[in-house]
Amino acid sequence: MREIVPTAEVWRGREPASIFPRAPRPIEAITYQGEAGPSDIGRFLDATFTDGFIVLHRGAVVAERYFNGMNERTLHLSQSVGKSLIGILAGIFAARGQLDVDGLITDYLPELGATAYKGAKIQHVLDMTSGVAFDETYTDPYSDIGRIDVACGWKEKPVGDTRHWPNSVWEVIQGLTQKEAEHGARFAYRSIETDVLAFVLERISGLRLPEIVSRDLWQPLGAEESANYTVDPSGYALADGGFNACLRDYARFGEMLTQDGFFNGRQVVSSDWVRKCRFGDHAKFTGDYRIATPKGAYQHQFWHEDHTTPVLLARGVFGQLIYSDPAAGFTAVKLSSWPDFRNNTLLRETLAALQAIKRALQES
Repeated sequence: MREIVPTAEVWRGREPASIFPRAPRPIEAITYQGEAGPSDIGRFLDATFTDGFIVLHRGAVVAERYFNGMNERTLHLSQSVGKSLIGILAGIFAARGQLDVDGLITDYLPELGATAYKGAKIQHVLDMTSGVAFDETYTDPYSDIGRIDVACGWKEKPVGDTRHWPNSVWEVIQGLTQKEAEHGARFAYRSIETDVLAFVLERISGLRLPEIVSRDLWQPLGAEESANYTVDPSGYALADGGFNACLRDYARFGEMLTQDGFFNGRQVVSSDWVRKCRFGDHAKFTGDYRIATPKGAYQHQFWHEDHTTPVLLARGVFGQLIYSDPAAGFTAVKLSSWPDFRNNTLLRETLAALQAIKRALQES
């Protein structure tokens, strides 16, 4: 990404990288019932456009695979997996007493009093339950998310269009003046909510987001490689999907979740916060969101496979996924290049394959 658009470094620090113990297992022959019939993990990895895949069981790496020219040092775009980093940062700030999740967004960003975020709480953007109207249609260049693509420098504005286009993500936020529901009434996936939360964290700390992630996550986790964010023309790091890191460092973040916030000999985020992330309000998780995960929910910038279990999913378009199951001591990361933004068939296939690996490891 840094060869295509401007980026800002998330420094890993000077300390040695944290070490994963290894207990390799041949996972390719594990079978499961796929969307089109019986399959195995070897076929799954090929058929679902995998770039990198890692599995940990009880804290040890049992499988690590790279494809399509990727290697252990390659930084891969997280897409919306990066949202979950912001959810964890919010927990770190809350534990310090710097952030009140029941406080109003305008307590921290008073400029948003002129937008539809007036009256919304931090908790609402954490859970994406604000009532702000935001069009997340990825294939429509004129949607709100299409405007973010232009504002953050990922895409050019449509050829021949003479209307005003935002020059920064902050300008997009300031232009959101319409509500479609009461704050807190229901879940609707709005990428911009993560950016609002990131601006709050920057305002509290006086730091830029890459500095916050370095200080509070990448250095405490003992990251192996410095990460980076794509930045818009104003220098804002795109919190909702511009984070790039290597496979093992995504695994460090995922294993920290599996261990209730503890990793590399320290409590990175409070165990109470991680546990609060695990169980969302299924009643607010309606409509198309239930196609891939009929029992799902969304809480604190995380998806849930099943709202009755503690499994956490950090998900991003084009097949990015961190899977954390503390009950099974199981963490997995899949980095992909799906041909489509969203594909419920490939997502269900991925979840079925991971469940099969998890069962095989528990039974061994």
